[in-house]
Amino acid sequence: MDSGSHPSRARLCVGLLSGTSVDAVEAVLCRIEGTGAGVRITLLAHVSRPFSPEFTQRVLSAQDARALCELNFALGEHFAEAALEVITRAGLRPEDVDVIGSHGQTVAHWPSSLSDTPSTLQLGEASVIAERTGIAVVSDFRTRDMAAGGQGAPLVPYLDWALFRKPGVARALQNLGGIGNVSVVSERLEDTVAFDTGPGNMVMDGLARRISGGQLSCDLDGHLSREGHVVPHLLEELLAHPFLALPPPRSAGREGFGDALVTRLWERARHTRPQDLMATAVEFTVEATARAYETWLLPRFTLEAVYVSGGGIRNPVLMERLTARLAPLPVHPVDVLGLPEGAKEAVCFALLANEHLAGTPANVPSATGARRQVVLGKLTP
Repeated sequence: MDSGSHPSRARLCVGLLSGTSVDAVEAVLCRIEGTGAGVRITLLAHVSRPFSPEFTQRVLSAQDARALCELNFALGEHFAEAALEVITRAGLRPEDVDVIGSHGQTVAHWPSSLSDTPSTLQLGEASVIAERTGIAVVSDFRTRDMAAGGQGAPLVPYLDWALFRKPGVARALQNLGGIGNVSVVSERLEDTVAFDTGPGNMVMDGLARRISGGQLSCDLDGHLSREGHVVPHLLEELLAHPFLALPPPRSAGREGFGDALVTRLWERARHTRPQDLMATAVEFTVEATARAYETWLLPRFTLEAVYVSGGGIRNPVLMERLTARLAPLPVHPVDVLGLPEGAKEAVCFALLANEHLAGTPANVPSATGARRQVVLGKLTP
């Protein structure tokens, strides 16, 4: 294992995560040279290993101590299998790889805006991953930032700055995962602004499961929302969500936009057509995102364009509405910048593992609100 004493040496790094949508483990293998502003990343392989619907439900419903304890180890097995698969896909062996960066599965995230005792919990036992693969694992990337007074999120702005900054312009990188988040990057890391915009796919996914009796995990290809009409009074109620009025730095999760909100919406609108509910949920994401830009970004930056990643990019209705709502600001998939959008977040955790070994701080205090820059993650040899 590389101790970080040779910062110019290229490392082979695996990155792993399963997002707030809890639909799959994303795994990448990257060659990473250097650290900090001079880092260079080459994507060698990417795999996506879907969870079964039963396992997704197990994650979403786990609450008591035993369920969470067992889930931590079960997720570790899933992550280890994904790591071994992506290494094989790249034509390499585990002993060729320097480190695995595993974000794990977020099951609770209570930043200072939601709790007097800020805390966060990601499951996917690093010891299981290290034991199954024989590779050192860096995990728990949020906790040190929170200990330093930050929100512990977002983590992706460091990758956005490292890979996508362009001299002389400001770019917005918008992720539409379960939660929506944006990074605005320019030449200097300390000028980066990033925060959670609000709901991404989480409300739509929860409605899809209810509408279909568990058969659908999302509004597949926008079929439901395209046939629906927005219900104005429901949309206004959703947009009154207190999170949306918070100034950055701010981070959101299942606590604010998960099953409790979906249940309230479902019961409040029991006589509403399912297609209209879904169309309203799409508009909730679009409007929350656009208002975040109008309030916090457009008065401050002249943006070159918005580059979108995350599962929401595969919902054509969501993308059509967001593009229209943000016009004349150009909206593009992040792929046009040279990185497949499905791999982007996993690449972030490969990079954060590399930075841990190099001893390079990788949180972005202007995004998280931390008091200082800190080295992220915990090492399991």
